[in-house]
Amino acid sequence: MTETADNQTDASTLFGTGEFFQIGNYAPVADELTAFDLPVHGAIPADLTGWYLRNGPNPRQASGHWFTGDGMIHGLRIENGRAAWYRNRWVRTESFVDPFPLYNADGTRNLRASVANTHVVNHAGKTLALVESSLPYEITTELETVGAYDFGGALTNSMTAHPKICPTTGEMHFFGYGSIFAPHVTYHRADADGQLVINRPLEVKALTMMHDFALTANHVVFMDLPIVFNLDVALSGSGDMPYRWDDDYGARLGLLRRDDPYGQVRWFEIDPCYVFHVANAYEDGDTVVLQAVRYPELWRHHGGFDADGTMWTWTVDLRRGTVTERQLDDHIVEFPRIDDRLATLPARYAVSVGDSSLVRHDLRSGAAVEHRFGTATDPGKPGEAVFVAAAGAPDESSGWYLAYVYDPARNGSDLVIIDASDFTGPPVARIEMPQRVPFGFHGNWIGDA
Repeated sequence: MTETADNQTDASTLFGTGEFFQIGNYAPVADELTAFDLPVHGAIPADLTGWYLRNGPNPRQASGHWFTGDGMIHGLRIENGRAAWYRNRWVRTESFVDPFPLYNADGTRNLRASVANTHVVNHAGKTLALVESSLPYEITTELETVGAYDFGGALTNSMTAHPKICPTTGEMHFFGYGSIFAPHVTYHRADADGQLVINRPLEVKALTMMHDFALTANHVVFMDLPIVFNLDVALSGSGDMPYRWDDDYGARLGLLRRDDPYGQVRWFEIDPCYVFHVANAYEDGDTVVLQAVRYPELWRHHGGFDADGTMWTWTVDLRRGTVTERQLDDHIVEFPRIDDRLATLPARYAVSVGDSSLVRHDLRSGAAVEHRFGTATDPGKPGEAVFVAAAGAPDESSGWYLAYVYDPARNGSDLVIIDASDFTGPPVARIEMPQRVPFGFHGNWIGDA
């Protein structure tokens, strides 16, 4: 783990541990604000009408790991070429005021105990704040918490922070993990109307930390990787994440046919590694291609980050039963995103967070270009970038990337809008936030219907 002179970090330490999250732009903000008509430098594209919401940890008191901080949504409403308002609100879960443990005395989980700090997604008219250890929490687009959401009582498990919404069917695919009793992982599917229609247990050897997964036109792709629950760490009282690297666990990809959700999962062994975030997956003839940020190893001795993630491709040959693995390039990145309309299809571009830059990979050629922020002495620090398509434009170069960017020179933040057709050029607009937006995890653009 490295730290620069201005207390910011490189891309490999976006998930700090211990006291790290209390310094620089990892430090939480104390106030929930509402501000109207924010200053705009440049011109906001007229096509942008909706909400940009992003979730992340904003701990109210020191804790052992950044992952466990209370969730705060930072939201910006854009309409008619102006930044209409900004709000930031903690997600007020049932355990927000009076925290209660995730596990009950009998070892079962209380799924309403939540920090709801990882993602925010919209499906079937509901906006959900997510953390993978608990039930989702419904919020309004004005960031008020509605309450825990369990699909009308049909979900009795936690929900991943990385559900996949199929752009063709409108279905939302997700899974839950975290039970110390088998089944450790369960696959779920909600139809386009938001009804939970599939709950299917998966067989894995132990309680693996399954953070993300992938979806293709015909398959669900699971990653069973060697970071597993460690009881000694859980009981140590250290506050560290209770998961550790396990040399004996192995690593594999599991493919389940979408048209046979209770059928056999085909497992394919791969080299040991860990993946937090998938860029995309798709099918090419008899192969399934997975593109994601890969770490060679993590969390052997502690829940810190002393390794770098780079973009890799796995190609699963369904006919031969083999997997080919290759590194796309050597840029150190995290938080890859594509044009969500191309999920399950061979998207060309993935944009990830690099070191003081956004990195756009051409997933076909492997080439990469950077959009850099700030200056050499005061480099800006971007968060995850979300793609918003121009109205009626099918091309993934016709639209904009939106990201919160921290400016260390003024200790403040902007929402930056980048033209996808001129990725390395200057932003088309920069919206000044009324306060610093701490580094966070994931978010989404929710356009007006």
